Amino acid sequence: MEGRIKAHPILEFKRGKRVKLYFEDREIEAYEGETVAAALQANGIRVLRYTPKTQRPAGLFCAVGKCSSCLMRIDGIPNVRSCMTKVREGMHVERQESRGNMI
Repeated sequence: MEGRIKAHPILEFKRGKRVKLYFEDREIEAYEGETVAAALQANGIRVLRYTPKTQRPAGLFCAVGKCSSCLMRIDGIPNVRSCMTKVREGMHVERQESRGNMI
């Protein structure tokens, strides 16, 4: 897990146990207690969705649930804020295109 801060002169990082989840059929590792967006960032995944009008890539922006940059399809449910959703063992996460309407 390359994208994580491992040591800091002031902050201490206490991590939960390792869990596995699936990002678009790719298995990745995360830690219990962290958000989906944090786990994706740590695994080098920067594009979380594509904008509805121009299909431009969007990544993590505010990280506090106030914008729509991190909306993803999680376990088949569209428009989930990945910056507010905690990882769970075996969850399936996909990039969202357009508005993510339910089918």
